[in-house]
Amino acid sequence: MNGFNPQVVHSAPLTVPSKPAEGSGRPLGQILVDAGRLSARDAQRIVEFQSDSRARFGEAGRALDLLTDDDVRYALSVQFDYPYLPRGSGLSQELVAAHRPASAQVEELRALRSQLMLRWFSTGLDRKGLAVVSAGRGEGRSYLAANLAIVFSQLGERTLLIDADLRSPRQHLLFNLGRPAGLSDMLAGRAGPDAVVSIAALRDLSVLPAGALPPNPQELLGRQQFAKLLQSLDEDFDVIIMDTPSASHSADAHTVAVRAGAALMVARRDSSSLPRMAQFTSGLREFGVAVLGSVLNEA
Repeated sequence: MNGFNPQVVHSAPLTVPSKPAEGSGRPLGQILVDAGRLSARDAQRIVEFQSDSRARFGEAGRALDLLTDDDVRYALSVQFDYPYLPRGSGLSQELVAAHRPASAQVEELRALRSQLMLRWFSTGLDRKGLAVVSAGRGEGRSYLAANLAIVFSQLGERTLLIDADLRSPRQHLLFNLGRPAGLSDMLAGRAGPDAVVSIAALRDLSVLPAGALPPNPQELLGRQQFAKLLQSLDEDFDVIIMDTPSASHSADAHTVAVRAGAALMVARRDSSSLPRMAQFTSGLREFGVAVLGSVLNEA
């Protein structure tokens, strides 16, 4: 899904303090030599070329065909304590926050993250959940939920992405998880905490996939087991992002948003119905859900 352009209602310039980088004292050449990606002799060749060309180490190494773009990305990730996604990870290209962290799309996601941190997640110990909702289908909920979860994890927050769409789930596809047990299995008592999958390529990110498609998703989500599950997960995670089905075809999104306590509305340019969005938003607020804002998806 391209052309993603998140916009938060009533936004204002905000900043989020970044985590101090670990290992930033080591130069790129030493990091690559220590990792076995570069020989000490070739590192010296790059340094000598640097002194003549005044290029950066990575640029010099690429000019000499001694380094690849992937080598430089790896070294920078170590130097700035940033998650590194190796090639061939199997993660969907829709996960732009993982594959293209320097892109304009991801900068917009970081701006949205800043708003959410200061408007919700950092305002109370009990504010860890956020449901990503929309009034209609095809408006980009799964895409936004997945990429938001990634940028929160990149901030160093212990982040859990829950696929609470028990009708047409997508997170297991985006993260290449196969079809493991998940939320529905936990709510039915058929799976335990090991259904939560830690994403090895993305530090601080875990995913709870939807699991088997149940015949009674609304009833499963409405049971007290769901509230108890979220309470137990609160102990292990700082941020919990929940993907949901569209509100136009079921009441599931209402139920999930009430459990989360907060919702982020997704709309699609030239597609979403404003009256339907307004009605959905009003209904959420009647149930005490904090509707934090809306995001416009241009795709």
